[in-house]
Amino acid sequence: MRTEDGRIIRECLNGDSASFGLLVDKYKASIYALAYSRLHNFHDAEDIAQEVFLKAYRNLRTLRRWDSFLVWIRSITINLCKNKVRMRSRRPDGESIEEQETRILEKASADVYRDEQSSASRDEALGCLDKALESLPEDYQQVLTLHYLGGMSGQQMSQFLGISHANVRQRLSRARRQLQKEVLVMMDTTYEGQRLQASFTFRIVEAVKRIKINSIPRMAGLPWGLSFAIGVLITVLSLNPHVSIPNDMASPMSSPLPAESKVLGTGEILVDVWKIPQASTISSKQGYGGEESGCLGSQNTTLMAPHHRGDTWTKKADMPMARTEFSTSSANGKIYAIGGLSAAMQTISTVEEYNPETDIWTKKASMSVPRRQLSTSVANGKIYAIGGKTQVMRSALSTVEEYDPVTDTWKRKSDMPTPRTGLSTSAVNGKIYAIGGRDVAGQALSIIEEYDPVADKWKKKDDMPFPRTYSTSVVNVMIYAMSYAFGTVEEYDPATDTWTEKANVPTTRDFSTSAVNGRVYAIGGCPPNWLPGDPFLSTVEEYDPATDTWMKKADMPTARSCSTSVVNGKIYAIGGYDGNRILSTVEEYDTGLAIEAKDKLPTKWGEIKLD
Repeated sequence: MRTEDGRIIRECLNGDSASFGLLVDKYKASIYALAYSRLHNFHDAEDIAQEVFLKAYRNLRTLRRWDSFLVWIRSITINLCKNKVRMRSRRPDGESIEEQETRILEKASADVYRDEQSSASRDEALGCLDKALESLPEDYQQVLTLHYLGGMSGQQMSQFLGISHANVRQRLSRARRQLQKEVLVMMDTTYEGQRLQASFTFRIVEAVKRIKINSIPRMAGLPWGLSFAIGVLITVLSLNPHVSIPNDMASPMSSPLPAESKVLGTGEILVDVWKIPQASTISSKQGYGGEESGCLGSQNTTLMAPHHRGDTWTKKADMPMARTEFSTSSANGKIYAIGGLSAAMQTISTVEEYNPETDIWTKKASMSVPRRQLSTSVANGKIYAIGGKTQVMRSALSTVEEYDPVTDTWKRKSDMPTPRTGLSTSAVNGKIYAIGGRDVAGQALSIIEEYDPVADKWKKKDDMPFPRTYSTSVVNVMIYAMSYAFGTVEEYDPATDTWTEKANVPTTRDFSTSAVNGRVYAIGGCPPNWLPGDPFLSTVEEYDPATDTWMKKADMPTARSCSTSVVNGKIYAIGGYDGNRILSTVEEYDTGLAIEAKDKLPTKWGEIKLD
């Protein structure tokens, strides 16, 4: 079986139970969301998801078509949900999982559940959402839950539900029209904090280690003629070890996959798995990968991540003022840190210039409007500071200011048509594209507006597929928008004003991105379901648009949400927030790739929203 799922299942049946974690990590969000759409209870949905994967593992030997694994576990989920509903009607307090290994899991998930339920306001919001969902047909409930809770794109839902992409879009559109806008906003924000945590996969893997399944039987004896031919071949090889066997004569049980296959990893557990471009699997676009990742072999890739030459971090001079929620852009070989939120929790207009060659910071002229969660981009040697918010909790600005690094002066420009905060901007061919963000009410936006700095005019473009807050970077005149909340990646072509889905970010988080020589780096960030006091992430992942694959890179020394900029092929991670303190830390990352030809690259606001 030459599908990604088939290879993993073969490893499981050959005794490598840990490989099953790949399938769990790949499909857990979808199964969990499907269960919730039928049960309207997160605890029950997690229990069902656990039972689905344990039942699938125990019966893995019975699955005849390995490429139908997704369809199989979807049917298991639906049947278990039906049983759960029937059991509720007979005995509301009955147990849903009775096996010994699942009872071990139950305690851990219950602890998480109790923590999640500690907020009365969250319970009230969930109650309102449940009532809103129950007012819709079941098909509409499914797509809404898979999208907002499972974080699935339209194409992924199409594959998961076995219906056309057009049908999915139609259901989602009709479901949204039947709900009030306020409910959709609540659904987007509330469900984000209810997703399965990374520990779910590890708990399942630990449980399946105690489950014994029959391994694949060895191949039966070959017919006499074939065995004789193989015997002759072995004799020839023993006489002349330099004779090689053509690929088409290799055993189908051990033959390599086609040359166009790619080595990938999935989700929170870093592993190597094969990706076949023709394989129709829901996460065929997810995970780490690239030419440097070799196949699994004897290397434990959960602990050992492949690195490029270079791939190193160096501590640099601290920024004079500790801050977060600011933006950086590079121009003329220097980096400019603009605006943000200070350690005194004040929105500022401060601008500081960093020279990587001398490792020195210099105070520059301030913006006229103090703001944070703004975005900056460079066009024609000038820096444009766009949007953001003031000190007021619920605010969004349309302000645009132009900074000339040569004269150290600011000039007010035409306002952006849509006031917004937490947006991202990127410059392509002298035009700046303002993408996504949130409005005054905190609602995620799908708006794209194009700014022409020469004419000082704005133009509306087609909306993104889904409203999101994004970080964007430019590679070969294409803009790559990477979602914080869902980890989705979409490629925008400004020339045709069209969007294309790409491989998801492996680690969902609130990160910053920068591009170096055709690769995009997602750096640091706030973890999902973050609570005050929890540590931030130091994760660095590299995206190659040419192959649409991700690769794990060397972690940033200081775990945090920060802003990043590029000068001479090196990325500078600046300031930010680590979950406890606002920082002034600066660290330089050498990607090991050739020096970027451009000396100015915009980087976007990638900070945790403290309010």
